[in-house]
Amino acid sequence: MKLLQVALPSPLRQVFDYRLPAGAATPVAGVRVRVPFGRQALIGLVTDVVSESDVPAAKLKSVTEVLDIEPALPPALWTLARWAAQYYQHPLGDALSQMLPVLIRQGEPLLAPHPQVWRLTARGRALVPDGLRRAARQQQAWQVLNEHLQGLSSTALQALGVSREALLALKEKELVERIELAEPATAMAVTPLLAEAPLSLNTEQAAALSLLAAQTGFRVTLLQGITGSGKTEVYLQHIERVLQAGQQVLILVPEIGLTPQTVARFRARFRCAVAVLHSGLTDNERLSAWRAARAGEVSLIIGTRSAVFTPMARPGLIIVDEEHDLSFKQQEGFRYHGRDVAVRRAQLENIPIVLGSATPALESIANIQAGRYQRLSLTQRAGGAQAPVVRCLDLRGQPVQDGLCAAARQAITETLARGEQVLVFMNRRGFAPVMLCHDCGWQAECSRCDARPTLHRDPVRLHCHHCGYEQAPPRHCPTCNSSDLRPVGVGTERLEQALIAAHPGIPVHRVDRDSTRRKGALQGLLDEIHKPGPAILVGTQMLAKGHHFPRVTLVLIPDVDGALFSADFRGGERLAQLLVQVAGRAGRGDKPGQMWLQTHQPEHPLLVTLLSQGYIAAARALLNERQLLGLPPAGYLALLRAEATRADLPLTFLQQAAVEIVQGKYGVQAWGPVPAPMARKAGLNRVHLLLKADDRKTLHALLATLVPWLDALPSARQVRWSIDVDPQELQ
Repeated sequence: MKLLQVALPSPLRQVFDYRLPAGAATPVAGVRVRVPFGRQALIGLVTDVVSESDVPAAKLKSVTEVLDIEPALPPALWTLARWAAQYYQHPLGDALSQMLPVLIRQGEPLLAPHPQVWRLTARGRALVPDGLRRAARQQQAWQVLNEHLQGLSSTALQALGVSREALLALKEKELVERIELAEPATAMAVTPLLAEAPLSLNTEQAAALSLLAAQTGFRVTLLQGITGSGKTEVYLQHIERVLQAGQQVLILVPEIGLTPQTVARFRARFRCAVAVLHSGLTDNERLSAWRAARAGEVSLIIGTRSAVFTPMARPGLIIVDEEHDLSFKQQEGFRYHGRDVAVRRAQLENIPIVLGSATPALESIANIQAGRYQRLSLTQRAGGAQAPVVRCLDLRGQPVQDGLCAAARQAITETLARGEQVLVFMNRRGFAPVMLCHDCGWQAECSRCDARPTLHRDPVRLHCHHCGYEQAPPRHCPTCNSSDLRPVGVGTERLEQALIAAHPGIPVHRVDRDSTRRKGALQGLLDEIHKPGPAILVGTQMLAKGHHFPRVTLVLIPDVDGALFSADFRGGERLAQLLVQVAGRAGRGDKPGQMWLQTHQPEHPLLVTLLSQGYIAAARALLNERQLLGLPPAGYLALLRAEATRADLPLTFLQQAAVEIVQGKYGVQAWGPVPAPMARKAGLNRVHLLLKADDRKTLHALLATLVPWLDALPSARQVRWSIDVDPQELQ
């Protein structure tokens, strides 16, 4: 009897045995099957074929349907999935499920049922070369199809600038037809590949490109370039060589907001098919892009974190842009790190990977020091632009109005008078972070969290940014019945209103999660920002990542102090990265830029080192601190989280875990359990237990034993618990 071991999308950390129906062909590992599971039918992936089971034969159920004749994932990705599930201590079935598009999980075919291409008809092939000269777009479409008589897919034609309207017009004239293929179309070699000429490289860029081009096989390279140094142009010219060799390139970016402008940049340069993958796509759009990448129909795959699992028919290169960004770490469910998984994938595919950043993560710098990564540096801004001048504004004893001191307001006025743009960075959305009673001191609180809801004005509401709960602000204090309720603190909405009032007639653009919620809103704001003339940009981190604003010459950060005293040991690193990234938005055009920081702590060691010696010096100082404390990257962490409506249950559960760790003498320290920094969130009481080891093997040896032991505890059924390996946030 042949049995299939199947990984199912389940929180259970095991595979399940099923009987293969008599006469059915034996599937290979990685094939999807439909199986009964309790009262429902699930789709899982075969992990192995065995002849024996611990389950009694009478209780074994049969596979309902074998969906594929080939594995859903290529061998390298199948190995990557098993590694990632083991490394991040996540159930294999759920990890595999999250690597696949939703419609593939639901049973849609791996291949498009009827792949189609456009090609010239006999009448179209007989047309004289200038037969459509009065219809320029139709003439262009005919010319492209005449160069590819075997036909091109809609995706390939779109990459070549052929519009659907032109194709339909030619079809109406019976000059083209759309036919079905027996097999998927492969990516067509387009000549010439480039739609626009590359830019000239300076000496540093040319040296970096030469070293990248010489690499073969697996190699990790950190391309560290100051903001505005032209890293993207190096990417583009390196990618050109890979595409000319007929291989595919995977490009990962941290935020969905960066995806449209990144895609536009690559489509403007290359005449090849591009697949885009991010959470903003519909299920059908995501499936189409996934299939095209898997079949080799597209040459460039661009996406956010989850795109790291996209199959490629001819993998040649992986690029992770802004590799330091926190967005690459999945914070819920399958808690993988996109950058680290990308490095492991490149190793399995035996291809080079390039990590790019102006402010590399301390882990990447440590890997360079250990000789595991190669570093290429770009220290000059492209095009002769100068790095911005940074100035600290000492707020001690200074009056502040709407978050801005007098010197900052004057600098804004002078910049606008020159017809230039100002960027005011405030990483706090809403109108004010606190609503307070001026008579008795009462402060509005979230009923479900240990947090204060933010006051918003558009529309007016108190909104908790942690659990999402909203309520109308009270008109009277619930404690003393006073009507003197005041907003305290400054958010992006308050700054926007203050700047509109102070500079009438000047466009003020607010860019945060609230103002960009609607589809296309961010692109609309960016289009407005790029219009000539003075303007003020107010926004959160969405403005700090990768955007090119050539008319911004002044960047102002009203509040630096909050991040200087973070409870998270990574707070200093995050602040240094943020300041450098935000500063990089200034002076990217032909005019010099400057950044002003408002602070009550101008002598803080991190600020002094960062501003006087640069990011690498600050990063080395932070690395020395981590080394003394044994914290990452000098040590290794895993965070056990537990939560429940009753406060005692998660504490009891993690106390049992701590006792087991200490008594087992695993060589791992257990810090806690202690209440989480936000002890109550969304109505649940939260407790943390931090595990620390001096080496990775010791930590993972413990986890391999501890996780099954925790699963078996009776108290595990009374709490919701998770484990986060290499946590990036301790919230």
